[in-house]
Amino acid sequence: QVQLVESGGGLVQPGGSLKLSCAVSGFTLEYAVGWFHQAPGKDPELVSCISSSDGFTYYGDSVKDRFTISGDNAKNTVSLQMNNLKPDDTGAYYCATDLERVCGLAMDIRGKGTQVTVST
Repeated sequence: QVQLVESGGGLVQPGGSLKLSCAVSGFTLEYAVGWFHQAPGKDPELVSCISSSDGFTYYGDSVKDRFTISGDNAKNTVSLQMNNLKPDDTGAYYCATDLERVCGLAMDIRGKGTQVTVST
């Protein structure tokens, strides 16, 4: 059974850091895994993605130079290091896959999400 479980969200002040983790089961990281951000009242947005089969990584313009995605094949985990967080980063974060080796916007197998709140 394909499953993705996120952890690591929380409350952080602007400029702070958080590290999100996505534990996957039922498939290996030869398939691409993406992180989506859903701000309150908005549609989910792909902010980062990794395809471990060829080392490809993707970052949305809003998170470039602030977020870093990485995969650990031994632990079947994909992490998202988020630095210099801004209030606009607030929202639910989901990891997702569509069991393809390339990143895509329509990754519809996803976890329940973890909440990130950036506020003073």
